[in-house]
Amino acid sequence: MATHATPPAANIKHAHNHVRSHVPDSSSDYDTSLPPQVRKYLRTYGLTPPNTESFETQTQRCLRLLSRKTTPLGKYQYLSHLKTTNVHLFYRLLAENITALTPLIYTPTVGEACKKWHEIYSQPEGLYLSYTDKGHIYSILDNWPHNVELTVVTDGSRILGLGDLGVNGMGIPVGKSCLYTCCAGIRPEGMLPLCLDLGTNNMELRNDPLYMGSRRDKVSPQEEREFLDEMMAALTEKWPGIVIQYEDFKDPFPALKRYKDTYTCFNDDIQGTGAVILAGFINAVKSTGIPAKDQRAVFLGAGSAGVGVAKQIVEYFIKEGLTEEEAKKCFWLVDSKGLITNDRGDKLAEHKIFFSRDDNDGKQIKSLAQVVEYVRPTILMGLSTIGGAFDNDILKRMGELNKRPIIFPLSNPSDNSECTFEDAMKQTECRALFASGSPFPSLQMNDRTYHPGNNMYVFPGIGLGAILSKAVNVTDEMVYASAESLSTALNADEIKQGALYPDLERIREVSVTVTAGVVRAAQHSSVDRELSLRNLSEADLDKYIRERMYDPKKERQLLENELTELVKSAKTPSSSL
Repeated sequence: MATHATPPAANIKHAHNHVRSHVPDSSSDYDTSLPPQVRKYLRTYGLTPPNTESFETQTQRCLRLLSRKTTPLGKYQYLSHLKTTNVHLFYRLLAENITALTPLIYTPTVGEACKKWHEIYSQPEGLYLSYTDKGHIYSILDNWPHNVELTVVTDGSRILGLGDLGVNGMGIPVGKSCLYTCCAGIRPEGMLPLCLDLGTNNMELRNDPLYMGSRRDKVSPQEEREFLDEMMAALTEKWPGIVIQYEDFKDPFPALKRYKDTYTCFNDDIQGTGAVILAGFINAVKSTGIPAKDQRAVFLGAGSAGVGVAKQIVEYFIKEGLTEEEAKKCFWLVDSKGLITNDRGDKLAEHKIFFSRDDNDGKQIKSLAQVVEYVRPTILMGLSTIGGAFDNDILKRMGELNKRPIIFPLSNPSDNSECTFEDAMKQTECRALFASGSPFPSLQMNDRTYHPGNNMYVFPGIGLGAILSKAVNVTDEMVYASAESLSTALNADEIKQGALYPDLERIREVSVTVTAGVVRAAQHSSVDRELSLRNLSEADLDKYIRERMYDPKKERQLLENELTELVKSAKTPSSSL
C-alpha cells in the first residue's frame, strides 16, 4: 500500500549577516551611538564627538530640535535632513514616535511640501526620469547606487487632491518609501523614490523660475505609454524581481491594465487604498449587524480612486453571497454633475459606466444632500477632494438614518477631507464608524476617548509580501487577501473599543499579518517563485517574515558582530590547501 511521504523541510535561506570588508560610504557610519572600536573599524573615529550615546539620548536631542520648529513644513524639512544624514537614527525616531511623526513625513504635511518642493529642495532623495531620457532610460537607472527591491513611481499629474504638480510630486514617492521601511521593514536602500518628468500643464509652476522640471506641456497619452513601456522593461532588467508601485497618476487605469499581468506592479490609489478601506469596511459592517444585501453606499467622488474602492467592496459583497449585479445595486456614485445615471445626458467616462444607475425613473439628482435623502444610505464614502462636503446637516441626517452610520471621508490632504473626525462624531452622537484618508487627532467626549482609523495599513504588506514570495504579478487575490488579513488583525482591546483598524503603534506587527496573507495568496494564485515558503507553517512563515524586516535598532549590533567576526578570522591561521 502506497504511503504519502512527508514533504521535505523547506530549503529556507537564512537572513544574510555575513562578514564583509566595510567601506565607509553611509551617513549612518557617523552615528554617535557607535562605540569607539566600531568607529575605528569604519574609519570615522575622531570625526564625531567622543561620547558613545544611547539611543534614548539621541531621541531626546532629535525631539528637542523638532519641537523648536514652529511649522509642520519646518518639521518636515528637519526630518528629511535627519534621514539624509543618519538614516538609522531617523527610522529609530520614527518607530518610537510613529503616531506623532507620520503626519509630518506623509499626509497632510507632504501636500504642502509638494506644493513648495521647488522652493524647499535641498538634497537629492530619489531618481528623476525625464521624457528627454527616452531611448536610454536603463543608463539613467544605472546611476542609482543601490540594489532596489521596490520603487514608488509618480508622474506628478494628480498629487493627492492638489492636482498637477509636475516634478514637485517627488515628495509622494519619498514619503511613501519612508512608510514602506518604517511599517514593513523594507530596507531603506532597497527603496527607490521615482518621479517621471513628463511635462506639466500647471502654468503657474512652469512660469516659476525656481521650478525644476521640464517647461513643456504634459506629453500625450501615446507618448506616455511608450515611455512607460521602456521604463518598465528597464526597471526589471536592472533589478529582476523589483516590485513597482504606481502612485498619483491622473489616469491610473491604462498603466495598471497594461502592465499588471506582465510585471510585478500595483497601483496604491486603486488597489491599496481600496484594500485598506475594505478592511475597515468589513469590520464596520460587522459592527452594524446589517447584512451586505441591505447595505446602501453613497460615494461622493467617481474618479479612479472612488471606482477602485467601490469595486473592491463589490468583491466582498460577492463573497458574502450576492451576485455581481446585486452587489452593484448597493452603490450610488455621485460626481460633480450629480448622481451617475444612464440617462443623465452626458457621455460618461468608461470607468464610471460600471456603477451607472438605470433605476432612477428619469430623476436626475444633483446635490449630495438630495442623494442622501433619496438613497437613505447606511454608508457614506468621500473620495471627492472637496473639503467639508459632508456638512453638519448631512452628517446629522446619517445619524438619524442609522444606529451606526459608516462615514469614511477619504480625500487627502486633511484640508480636502469631506469632514473631520470631530464633526462626524458630534453630529452622530458618537455613533459613527469612522475612517479617513488623512490622520485626525483622537477625541475626548462623554468621558471616553475615541480613536479614528486611517488608511496606512495595507500597501507595506502588499509590497513586502510580493518581495518575499518573489511574485511575478500582484494579483487581485493578493490585494483582497491584504484586506482580509488586515480585518483580522484587531486585538481584544481594539475590538472592545469598537475600532475599525489596529492601533498605529502596532503597525509592524500588523504588517507581518498582512504580508503573510499576501504570500499565501501569491501561492494560491501560483505566481510565487520562492517555493520554499509553501510548506512553512503559519508560525514559521511569520518568523521568516520578521527575520527579514529591517530593524534600525539592530544595525549597531550587526556592525559589532561584523567587527568581531573579522577579528576572529584574522586570528585564525589559514588552512593549507
